[in-house]
Amino acid sequence: MKPSPPHRALKFLRWFCQEDYIEEIEGDLTEVFEKQYEQSQTKARRKFTWSVIRYFRPEFIKSFKSSSNPNTIAMFRHNFLLTFRNFKRYKSSFFINLVGLSTGLACSLLIYLWVADELRMDKFHKDDSQIFQVLENFDEATGLRTGETTSGYMAESLAADMPEVEYSVAVLTYPERKTLSVEDKNLKASGRYVGKDFFKIFSFPIVQGNPDKIWLNKNTILVSEALALKLFNTTENIIGRTIKFQHDQEFFVSGIFSTIPSNSSQQFDFLLSFEEFVADRQNYLDWGNTPANAYVKLKSGVNVDDFNGKIADYVQIKRNKKVRYRTPFLARYSDRYLYGKYENGIQSGGRIEYVKLFSIIALFILGIACINFMNLSTAKASRRTREVGIKKTIGASRKSLIHYYLGESTLMAFLSALAAVGLVLLLLPQFNEITGKHLVLNPDIELILSLLGVVLLTGLVSGSYPALYLSGFNPVVILKGKLSNAMGEVWARKGLVILQFSISVILIVSVLVVYKQIEFVQSKNLGFTKDNVIFFDREGKLEEEEHIEAFLHEVENLPGVLSASVTSHGLSGADWGVYGFEWEGKDPNDNTHFEHMTVYFDVMEILEMELRSGRTFSKDFGSEFTKVIFNEAAIEHMALKDPIGEKIKFWGMDKEIIGVVKNFHFESLHESIRPLMISFWPSKTKRFIVKIEGGKEKEVIDGLQKFYRGYNPGFALDYKFLDSEYQLQYVAEQRVATLSHYFAGLAILISCLGLFGLATFTAERRIKEIGIRKILGSSIWGIVRLLSGDFGKMVMAAVAIALPISYFIVAKWLESFAYRIDLKWWFFIGAGVMALFIAWLTVGIQTIKAARINPTECLKDE
Repeated sequence: MKPSPPHRALKFLRWFCQEDYIEEIEGDLTEVFEKQYEQSQTKARRKFTWSVIRYFRPEFIKSFKSSSNPNTIAMFRHNFLLTFRNFKRYKSSFFINLVGLSTGLACSLLIYLWVADELRMDKFHKDDSQIFQVLENFDEATGLRTGETTSGYMAESLAADMPEVEYSVAVLTYPERKTLSVEDKNLKASGRYVGKDFFKIFSFPIVQGNPDKIWLNKNTILVSEALALKLFNTTENIIGRTIKFQHDQEFFVSGIFSTIPSNSSQQFDFLLSFEEFVADRQNYLDWGNTPANAYVKLKSGVNVDDFNGKIADYVQIKRNKKVRYRTPFLARYSDRYLYGKYENGIQSGGRIEYVKLFSIIALFILGIACINFMNLSTAKASRRTREVGIKKTIGASRKSLIHYYLGESTLMAFLSALAAVGLVLLLLPQFNEITGKHLVLNPDIELILSLLGVVLLTGLVSGSYPALYLSGFNPVVILKGKLSNAMGEVWARKGLVILQFSISVILIVSVLVVYKQIEFVQSKNLGFTKDNVIFFDREGKLEEEEHIEAFLHEVENLPGVLSASVTSHGLSGADWGVYGFEWEGKDPNDNTHFEHMTVYFDVMEILEMELRSGRTFSKDFGSEFTKVIFNEAAIEHMALKDPIGEKIKFWGMDKEIIGVVKNFHFESLHESIRPLMISFWPSKTKRFIVKIEGGKEKEVIDGLQKFYRGYNPGFALDYKFLDSEYQLQYVAEQRVATLSHYFAGLAILISCLGLFGLATFTAERRIKEIGIRKILGSSIWGIVRLLSGDFGKMVMAAVAIALPISYFIVAKWLESFAYRIDLKWWFFIGAGVMALFIAWLTVGIQTIKAARINPTECLKDE
């Protein structure tokens, strides 16, 4: 057997060499190769390849100008012209496809912008993969509870003890905005206290100031460019200038950082030194307290799972405790925004669930639009059979026909994409208002490539079945007029209609359930009254306890004010968790955190909380500092049968239980009601609450603001309504509900467009049958039933498929709420009936129109 020259080298030679030389050159090289092969196979192959490369010279290279190029261009023009004429001839189908595809693409593009923005959150930090937040799992009676805060000393201690840690920083955030002053200008701004390595971990650019010297002095402040401009009317030459904080302390500007980007979960206007904050608050460094967030940057190559195993007993060791009930671990910082939910110590979702949900909805809506295109294109195939037959007869291959029909669908997708971009530009402001974002349609390379990819995919998917179906016709059968509708085609078309209406029914059910759950959240009895209650922070001289009673007395004398008091709790989320209780019969290993609410007189009366037994705090009983009130969940946890008068120890102090308040929701309905202790401790309160007369909100607030400016000079009344703060807990759900309304409406609209097109086509195809039936005595309603019967069956099949799937989906979503609605049967039956009604209405309009045609018009071409 003769040896063969290297395959790739020989193929390359035949590809570039002119026909006049190829036979001679290949023969000579092969002959030389065979002789050398006997001596050395490797050397022969190398020599042959090198010889081929040497012949790669201009005098031997053939011309690559294709002789068929003019024909290719002509064919492209011809196909484009046919496509344009086809669009013009079948205007209704073109319009339905354009509206359906452009709407689907616009919806998908809006969701893409939202999803891309969500996925970019916190990803801009330079060393993103090495930045982690320290979380803690608390071992409680009900299971593991994951907390985001830890000891104020955690960050510094990890950096000192763990060689794997490159930098660490403690961050303490207060929810209240603080007052910053420059001369006579006072502004409210949000800030936080941070450790000196903050900018070594997070990539927030410092635009003025030396990064190595900004924290040399504890009495320094860093401000954003936007805040600097507001305070000083410039961002130039302000390093070293003074800013007053709360009209109490003076800080010197040591740096200016860029305004925080919108894709950062941390949003703040100024930064102060954490060391300055804890200088006279050493309890914040106690390992028993958890007031601060801790962030670390691990050295490159450190395995985070191994590190978590190493620090599992870290708090236990620092506290010299034998029993471990606090287990610290690291979670990647940039994942916290999307994966912030933990159940029994295990990461179990978060905002990522909504990212997945809307991504699926985008695919569903785009899929429904593609289904319309496929159905209408396949349905009207009988109109184009002669075109296919003639093309095949004169030599057109099936491959060329497939290319033509795919090109037609891709062109339609491209035109729809242009319309979709216009729709997005038009709707983006309203979409931003709904989502609470600042999305913009920037034509960057990522967006352009994504859009082109979607257009190409949409064109190929929506045109694939029509292309394969039409190109497979037998030209002889076509030209003889013997082509009949294949059962495969009919069932495929029916299956696609069933699929898109199944999706629509699922969306209808989802919208209904989300709406009912939000309605339940808004109307549920929370155990307290949130209406007509405002609250604002204690600041300025009102931070001093001796001013509280006098201020409350003055406020209650204002017209329209019913009552006023002070409390620590905002009733819209966990605020202050404590442990260290001792009561008779307590399990020594019980480390359950109790929510702690500190109050002054009349708080429970203002909020109209109900007592199960005992009394509230009252001036009639003298000093109430040694008295406490628990909620029912706490009494149940402590297993106290007759709690009134029982004594407990709290942080070494003796306390007497004077009342049991009925359970009320101080957190969102996502959470179960936890044990709560209410204590009389005015110095530990943080905010005033004021009950105002309904219908007089504006007059009361105007009067209160005027009084406040005079009573607490230099501070503005930064108030909030309690019911509004309560609603903020469900902002994600409310946005989902609003967007789901629109998405479900779009899905139904697109589905009905396709159904309308199919009904129109069916009526046109059976026009002669309609005429004959009318002549033979059929009524209009008989013909309507004839034409719409199949569509009704398809929609009913879609309903039957969609209902169990929708039940599973909505039941899974409701699991995220500790308190939720019961799924009623009429949610699902109502959605099915609605889908049927919409479908029958859509089809009925067209079939009634067809049934009313004069039979002579139907048969005149005979």
